[in-house]
Amino acid sequence: MLSYQHIYHAGNLADVQKHALLAWVLGYLTQKEKPITYIETHSGRGLYKLDAAEAVRTGEAAAGIRRAQREGWFRPEHPMARVLEAVQARHGAMAYPGSPLIAANLLRDQDSLYFAELHPQEHAALSLALSSYGAKVYRQDGFDLAQSLLPPNPRRGMLLIDPSYEVKADYDRLPAVIAKLHRKWNVGVIALWYPILTDNRHASMTTALKSANYPKAVCHEVRFPPAREGHRMVGSGMFVLNTPFGIEDEMDRLSKLFAQL
Repeated sequence: MLSYQHIYHAGNLADVQKHALLAWVLGYLTQKEKPITYIETHSGRGLYKLDAAEAVRTGEAAAGIRRAQREGWFRPEHPMARVLEAVQARHGAMAYPGSPLIAANLLRDQDSLYFAELHPQEHAALSLALSSYGAKVYRQDGFDLAQSLLPPNPRRGMLLIDPSYEVKADYDRLPAVIAKLHRKWNVGVIALWYPILTDNRHASMTTALKSANYPKAVCHEVRFPPAREGHRMVGSGMFVLNTPFGIEDEMDRLSKLFAQL
């Protein structure tokens, strides 16, 4: 399905959790000089303007990244703080980086970046946003792209899976998809983001993932107030395989911040 456009939700509290953890992992992986591969299955447009009519209408960024920046959730040395500073210096104070632009700003010339996006308008915007970063952008199914690239060269790296969950079947198929991807790339950091809705439809998916006994697997969830009356999303989760050392500290830090909302 191609109806989802993230501009309505860019910079919301779910993005804050997801992007903080993504930036932390990429910051960790780039501490060594060895090159890495970064792959993303559902990329979106990469760059968002929080003063766009769609973003202003929902108000989700005001309660999300704008509040986090105002309250100092990210110290200057945090990779997410560095990305926000660079992107806003280049594109304006109301610019917000999606995960592709976070990766592009944290990775180096020796690293390889691959992005998939099916939506035609989102793909065109993503290609433009990444045009100066040497990334490869594909208009194809993200899972098909990942399957074709794994195991990548270089073998160190990260795969981010961030589907729109427009249909409930997405939750049912993801455990098998991740199992297949992990078999092909058993050393890669594989991260799955998912929303927590009022009906807890994610529960069977995370139960299946946890029961698979993946190496160094961590599940991090945060809860937050609904963006508006009747809004079904009340939290955000990340399931990560082959987690880097120390990520639990970042997860604990985020959990404490979200608990204060």
